[in-house]
Amino acid sequence: MTTTPAPAGMAPRSRLEPEPMPRRDFLGLSAAWSALAALLFGLFGALRLPRAAVVPVAAQKFKVALPPNLARGEAFLPPGRSVAVFQDDQGVYAISRVCTHLGCLVKTDAEGFQCPCHGSRYAPDGAVLKGPAPKALPWLAVKRVGAGTYLVDEAKVVPAGTKEVA
Repeated sequence: MTTTPAPAGMAPRSRLEPEPMPRRDFLGLSAAWSALAALLFGLFGALRLPRAAVVPVAAQKFKVALPPNLARGEAFLPPGRSVAVFQDDQGVYAISRVCTHLGCLVKTDAEGFQCPCHGSRYAPDGAVLKGPAPKALPWLAVKRVGAGTYLVDEAKVVPAGTKEVA
């Protein structure tokens, strides 16, 4: 067993004992690991940013019963759905409430629709009045299945102005 000379007053060190880590090396390694951890956390956060607020889903058809006291041209928002259903003198129609800019849910108001995320405005028929939305809100297929009951297909887009006779 070989020993290294020890300073005066200390026991000799064995060659099997690890070398003590200098303070400077310890601080340098700590800083490097901290920087790597911060970089990884930032990367995971950045990967979540480009996702839209509303995730598209497979074809969804649902029945909706319009309330008898629904005023002509007033939006009916079925609970849990991203659709606005309207009834006027020509018939019943549905417009998607998913903003064509980044997928936020638009709110209905007296002038049509407004996106709370980036300020896009839409006319009552879904046409773009103010950007950054690139295109109009899509109209969805509506089919009458009974008295006051309609089947709305969120996955089937129809030309604007297509209405189901009430």
